[in-house]
Amino acid sequence: MASSHDLKEVLKDTLESRGVLGEIKARIRAEVFTALNDQSERKPSMNSENVLIYELIREFLDFNKCKYTNSVLISEAGLPQVPLDREFLRNELNVVEDAPSKSVPLLYSLVANYKESKNGNRFSASKPSHVTEVLGNSHQYSATLQYGSENDEPVAVIVKGGKL
Repeated sequence: MASSHDLKEVLKDTLESRGVLGEIKARIRAEVFTALNDQSERKPSMNSENVLIYELIREFLDFNKCKYTNSVLISEAGLPQVPLDREFLRNELNVVEDAPSKSVPLLYSLVANYKESKNGNRFSASKPSHVTEVLGNSHQYSATLQYGSENDEPVAVIVKGGKL
């Protein structure tokens, strides 16, 4: 007959291989944080940039199924349980989407924009740049950056979703 230590090891290995143990640990961390976080503690007021950043991160975490991380973010940042409307975020960030790209978090298009500008690729106002990114295994989207004639700042990011 197997010892209790052996049974514990087999159970632990089984839970790890199924991914359940990591999920349980994340859930416990989230619950401990929530319990320790003083709900009466007044959160500092946030400026509009922080609100946009938190909402982009929230959408990203939700898309990637990081629900416990997301719950800690909501609690720690003092965010409301209901996220801001995606259309509001799009308008605030000047992001233009087509129908398929609505399944991809807005953060992906912003990262594509940053990567393109970081590579030193500056484009004339009359000629928008086009970026295609592959995310992981076959996750793909395209982004077109449009620049205004008066400066180098992008006036819109047009995202066209691919297969997800």
